[in-house]
Amino acid sequence: MLVVNAVLLGAVGIVAGLVAGLSAGEIAAIAALAVVAGAIANGILLRRRFAPLEDLIEEMERVDLTRPGSLLPTRIDGIGETEEVERIELAFLRMMRRLEAERRRAGSAALAAQEEERARVARDLHDEVNQSLTGLLLRLEAAREAAPPELEAELAATKALANQAMRELLDLARNLRPTALDDLGLAAAIAGLVERLGAGEVDAAIEIEGDFSDLGDDAQLVVYRVAQEALANAARHSGAEHVAVTLRHGPEEVELTVLDDGRGFAFDAADRGLGIGGMRERALLVDGELTLESRPGAGTTVRLTIPSG
Repeated sequence: MLVVNAVLLGAVGIVAGLVAGLSAGEIAAIAALAVVAGAIANGILLRRRFAPLEDLIEEMERVDLTRPGSLLPTRIDGIGETEEVERIELAFLRMMRRLEAERRRAGSAALAAQEEERARVARDLHDEVNQSLTGLLLRLEAAREAAPPELEAELAATKALANQAMRELLDLARNLRPTALDDLGLAAAIAGLVERLGAGEVDAAIEIEGDFSDLGDDAQLVVYRVAQEALANAARHSGAEHVAVTLRHGPEEVELTVLDDGRGFAFDAADRGLGIGGMRERALLVDGELTLESRPGAGTTVRLTIPSG
């Protein structure tokens, strides 16, 4: 055994003293020294024995369970300095693999459920509410033709409001279900978002590098939704005059960057109405990473990176 029994050493010292014919005081001193030496040896051996375990615990405490499993510390590799540490490492790795698999499964299911619900709402808006507005417009037109001249201006204004409501409804339906992503692909769909933003008061530009056809459906949807949310924030909250979007497909990762020159924000207010938490959660579903750079008065940069493999 590695652990030395201090009491046993003391007993051995007493026996040795008796055999050597020493006095009672000398035997007691030897026994005390033996006990102290044994205690010191025990402490050293125990420290050496448990030091790898303490190091492992510190590494495990640093693991961020909200990040993909590939970011586990390299120190945790299933090979330990002692048998106990190795067993704990292997058990921890098995647990992390199960958590990672469950995170992927649950994340993919959540993403599919969100998009299915968005598609359902978009269909309802288009098929039911849009038809109701169309009927209203037809009735207004019929009423305008039969109405006295003094009501013509009022009916024309009402018809204009109904037309505006229909346009906003169709825009909302398109945002809920990005048909452009299915029909035209990721690059064209994001370019369409930028083009619509630039049609307003914001000067918006986009730069695209690479082919994104090999990117998985879930990953393409996440990139699109993050771009959509970041551009919406730039238009609604930042007061930006210029927005620059970059979409690149590199050898190892896809990177989306949305940069604006708006008022920025303090990070303690980042999750209030800006959808930052939702963007981070979406990125996590496809092993991506979302980073933000912003401060009041200095604009905002949203950057999403996703492994391309």
